[in-house]
Amino acid sequence: MKRICAALCLCLAAMPAIAAEGQIPLTLAEAVRSAVEKNLDVRAELYNPAMAEADVRGTKGIYDTTLILSSDFNYAVTEPANIVSSGSPINRTRTLTLNPGVSQLLPIGGTVGLTLNNSYFHNNFDPARSLNEYWKSDVTLSLTQPLLKNFGKEPTELAILVARNSKGESLERFRTTLSDMVARVRGEYFRLYSLREDLEVKKTSLALARKILDDTKARVRAGVLPAMEILNAEFGVASREKELIDAEKAVRDQNDVLRVLLQLPDGDEIVPADMPTKDPLSVDEAEMVRRAMENRPEIREQRTALESRELEMRVARNRTLPDLNLNASAALTGLDRRYNRDLEKIGSTDYPVWGVGLQFAYPLGNNAAENEYIKSRLRLEQARIRVRSLEANVENDVKAAIRGVESGHKQLEVSDRGRAFAEERLRSFIKKNEVGLATTKDVLDVENDLAVAKSNQIKALVGYTDAITQLWRTTGEILERAGVRLSDEEGASLYEQFVRD
Repeated sequence: MKRICAALCLCLAAMPAIAAEGQIPLTLAEAVRSAVEKNLDVRAELYNPAMAEADVRGTKGIYDTTLILSSDFNYAVTEPANIVSSGSPINRTRTLTLNPGVSQLLPIGGTVGLTLNNSYFHNNFDPARSLNEYWKSDVTLSLTQPLLKNFGKEPTELAILVARNSKGESLERFRTTLSDMVARVRGEYFRLYSLREDLEVKKTSLALARKILDDTKARVRAGVLPAMEILNAEFGVASREKELIDAEKAVRDQNDVLRVLLQLPDGDEIVPADMPTKDPLSVDEAEMVRRAMENRPEIREQRTALESRELEMRVARNRTLPDLNLNASAALTGLDRRYNRDLEKIGSTDYPVWGVGLQFAYPLGNNAAENEYIKSRLRLEQARIRVRSLEANVENDVKAAIRGVESGHKQLEVSDRGRAFAEERLRSFIKKNEVGLATTKDVLDVENDLAVAKSNQIKALVGYTDAITQLWRTTGEILERAGVRLSDEEGASLYEQFVRD
């Protein structure tokens, strides 16, 4: 019986797990960093902000200067309306044009253009009456500016602004993925801790059962106990061997889960170096809800989408207005037999030409624009309702998470008391067994109750830590708590890699 008491002391001792040969100690911070840097789901999600960056830069292409180059050759044989003026019964003309130019969109919706028009003419007119071979050129600056519909920066840059907001939404979705990943890493990390601790409980329980079996056999040989007690002890050993095998498998399976999650190479067994916390967490419900409304990436994503819907509604309202365009142009012209003299006349500014005008257009009824505006208002109201619904759900999640933390901390105290009672109960039954007031089966049953109490204590400890993780996740501060920093330029570096390639 002294051996049983010694085994009981071993059972009651709380020894931390120590990494042995073939084991790799891993801190929680290292696990989080590995997941952030290597996890395949995280890396795949990062491509979405990179593609959104490409969309932003692509939409900015509306401000790219457009180079225009046109050339044309025309040959015509016609009958003159006035043979006196042409001096020939048949007009033969050849015309060659070569016109380079550039155009540029303005932020307020207008388009400005600069064109050098070059035309070469050759005909069979009477050279005494008119030029029959000459160059005619001009440099023209033109402006087309909408004054009502499509006037302003928002209608002009709608695609750019929506693409920027879409990139913001993509970044918030990436933060959501990353937050979920960090929460999962914390959960799986402490689950491995729990399973390893439970494995130690199973080993200790088996060791105690074997010592009880040895002691029972000795007492049966001494005639103190009936032979039937050996069967009870052997059954207790067999049951605990089965539980140990299951616990070892669970630890190996969890090792693989964590290894895939963190993208760690196959090899040594992972040993959590950090323990779950038992420290009480003081929470203020109103403050937690406020943080969630500010920090939750899902809410920020929906609010960014709401900004896009508001922008689209304003632009749709602008497009219900009539088309009223200002058209203006100014040109310097030249004409001469020689091309260089033609250009010199342009430079002299002696032959200016300019003009200005207005063009008005409005579809009667304007049904297309009006209904697009109504549709944009409906989308905006739909987005607002989605934001309010999400905010209500998030507030409920925060309150539930707070209750989880409070309940989890109470479970710690209950599980501690349960283990203490189970330990005292086992001591009592060992003493009863010594004086014949309790059977070997009774002792094994009580010892099993102690193993369950120890497992419950471990689960309560890990459950409390998981509850804190869930609270941080619902308030949107889990990345900050884990030391993960994100910038608004996430994905841009990945985009630049493909630009360089």
